[in-house]
Amino acid sequence: MSDPYIRHATTGDIDAVLRFWGEAAEGTSISDDHAGVARLIERDPQALLLAELDGALVGTVIAGFDGWRCSAYRLAVHPGHRRRGLARALLAAAEERFAALGWRRVDAMVLVRNESAHHAWRAAGYGPEERWRRWVKPLTG
Repeated sequence: MSDPYIRHATTGDIDAVLRFWGEAAEGTSISDDHAGVARLIERDPQALLLAELDGALVGTVIAGFDGWRCSAYRLAVHPGHRRRGLARALLAAAEERFAALGWRRVDAMVLVRNESAHHAWRAAGYGPEERWRRWVKPLTG
């Protein structure tokens, strides 16, 4: 496999990213729509990283930084390209971004039921922190 080309998403990529997540990502998010991804890119143009092979989208990760903490979301690799190092390459690109921002730790959102993702995250040096639990409140309107 040739090395993936990793770049920042633009607003022109939104529809392709949403289609890709529908095919490659496990689960959905309340923000998985055009407006949500557009807000992400407009607020932080370097946050959404795309991996491409021969011009085809094969992976994504959101490398978010809120000024306090680095967070990784939406790590997804196309099913036909898994177990080839793409997740590790995407996470390395995210970590380079975080290092430039003065990171200390990365918090990653990983679905409990997604066992294959657990292997990818562990292979990249991440592990669960059992003493914390995510609490959420969807905002409507």
